Amino acid sequence: MIDARLYLVAGVRLAAGDLADAVPDLAAAGVDLIQLREKDMEVKDLLRLGEPVAAACRSAEVPFIVNDRPDVALALGADGVHVGQSDLPVDVARRVIGTGLVGLSTHTPSEIDRALSQRGLDYIAVGPVHATPTKPGRPAAGLELIRHAARRVTIPWFAIGGIDEATLPAVMDAGARRIVVVRAITEASAPAAAAARLRAQLEASETFRVQPC
Repeated sequence: MIDARLYLVAGVRLAAGDLADAVPDLAAAGVDLIQLREKDMEVKDLLRLGEPVAAACRSAEVPFIVNDRPDVALALGADGVHVGQSDLPVDVARRVIGTGLVGLSTHTPSEIDRALSQRGLDYIAVGPVHATPTKPGRPAAGLELIRHAARRVTIPWFAIGGIDEATLPAVMDAGARRIVVVRAITEASAPAAAAARLRAQLEASETFRVQPC
C-alpha cells in the first residue's frame, strides 16, 4: 500500500471489453490495485464473474479488492475488501477478511478523523472530489477535503471522484499522492493507454513526492 499510486475501481465489463482480459495490460500500464465494484449484482453472479478477475489479478500480481462484501472477498480469495460508511463496520470486515486489506470510504472531515481512530484499517478513500455518476446523490466534497486529508491522515489514502487527466493536477496540488479512478479508465477506448497517461502524470508532476504514510 505504501507504494500504491493508481487504484482502479471497475465492474466486470469495461467499455472496451472484459475487465479480466484487460488486467495484464492495466498492470503493465501502472495500475497498482483493482477493486471489483458491482453494487446490484446477485451474489452467485458476482462469484461466477468475479473469479476470472481474481485469477487475472493473481497472475498479474495486482492486489484484488472486492467492494462492500467481505464474504464475497473471502470466497474469491481476494486480497481485501473496501467498505462504505453504511456498510459493515471496519472491525467486522476485518474479522471476516482476516489478514487481508480493509479500506474505507470517507466523505467529510469528521469521517476522516474518525477513520484515524479505527483499528484494522489499511487505507481510506477521500471524496468525491467532483460529482460523479458512480455516486448518485453524493455531493462533491471539493479540494478542501483533500487538503484536510493531506494535513491529517497518517495511513495510505486515495483521492477519488471525477479524477481524470484534466482534474488530476489540481488534486495533486491539494496534497493527494494516490488516486482512485473509475470512468477515466473504464470508459476509455484504450484502458491501458489511459492508465499509463495517468500514471505518467502522477510520477512526472512537480508535486509528486513519496510520503511515509
